[in-house]
Amino acid sequence: MVANADASPPSTWVELASLPNLGRVPVFAIAVDPVNDHAVIAGGGQGGLYRSADGGATWTQAQRGSAAVLSIAFSPFNPSLVLAGTRDAGALMSTDGGVKWSAVAGLEGRQVRAFGFARTMIVAGTDHGVYASDTGATWTSLGLSTSSIDAIAVAAVNPPVRLVAGGDSGPSGTVPLWTSADAGATWTALKPAISGTIITRIAAGPLPPNATVRPLVLGTNTGLFISQDNGTTFTSLSSGALLPSTDYTQVGFTAAHFDRFYVASDGGGGESGGIWATGDSGQHFSSLRPPLQSVTALAVSGDEQPILYVATFRPSDHAVFLWSYHDTGGTPQQPVGVTPTASGARPHSAQPSGFDLLKWLSSAQAPYIALGVIALAVLVLALVSQIRSRRR
Repeated sequence: MVANADASPPSTWVELASLPNLGRVPVFAIAVDPVNDHAVIAGGGQGGLYRSADGGATWTQAQRGSAAVLSIAFSPFNPSLVLAGTRDAGALMSTDGGVKWSAVAGLEGRQVRAFGFARTMIVAGTDHGVYASDTGATWTSLGLSTSSIDAIAVAAVNPPVRLVAGGDSGPSGTVPLWTSADAGATWTALKPAISGTIITRIAAGPLPPNATVRPLVLGTNTGLFISQDNGTTFTSLSSGALLPSTDYTQVGFTAAHFDRFYVASDGGGGESGGIWATGDSGQHFSSLRPPLQSVTALAVSGDEQPILYVATFRPSDHAVFLWSYHDTGGTPQQPVGVTPTASGARPHSAQPSGFDLLKWLSSAQAPYIALGVIALAVLVLALVSQIRSRRR
């Protein structure tokens, strides 16, 4: 059973159509148009960009490619502008909402892992520092070129633009985090008390009422943190009973609420992944109980009751799934009549097949199981014989 987001019942997980020719590689990037919650773009783990105009009911390949797509972002100031970053093949740009794409200049050969948008500039985090562009078409280095940048956020969208960037610890053993208060002309290292060795995600939320500083939510490979002072200090959100101490690779704010956001984790391939929501800046979290715990991509629509678009991955068989979840505030419900199966594969039958029986008979455990069955039968016959002898 596959549905689209428009048919989603309240607070219920709905399985979406699979990407064409998806293969068995995780989907690392998905994005939703900020003004049209049914226009969705997803990136293939083996390359290519796919677009849906109906909330994931159907997908069309918009751009071919062989490099994994690592990031996709719509401009919040111009929703027709979409950027996609790849592994070792630079970035692509669309000016029509993702229908047509073209390669950008200045990022050739780069791993482009994250984008951030200010009103007067666009920034990208890459394996060789931060890059900037006026329109998205041409990029130039903005510094930190000897650092591998995994996450970047725009903390102040109006001039003077404030940026926050984070990366890998490298040989120093400390988590690199930098800020710039002059649109990247200069960078200052921050040394907040956070755990982990990799900064996997930084997200800036909307401005609180009568405030001048946006909240920053930062994920590392071991925890989740929030800052209310442009990254000078951070408070842990994943300590104690709030959230598990795991890697947090996805963060998405709602469009109008500075204190409402979603975080997700793939659990490092284990069982500690999932999606959690908060409506009070992380003082409390609730699990949205996704059908599979390993969440590899997350997008949050701009609605007051947003639609979440989610990619999950099942490590046991490399099965990839896409889901939508219309968060109306109710208790999360599992998909109706859906058994997660590998992309493009038929649902598993509950009835054993002749091939399954042959596999069992040829297995190494079959002789031992047969001996056990025979021994049990002998005991039962002996017991029956004894009972009959007592009745005589």
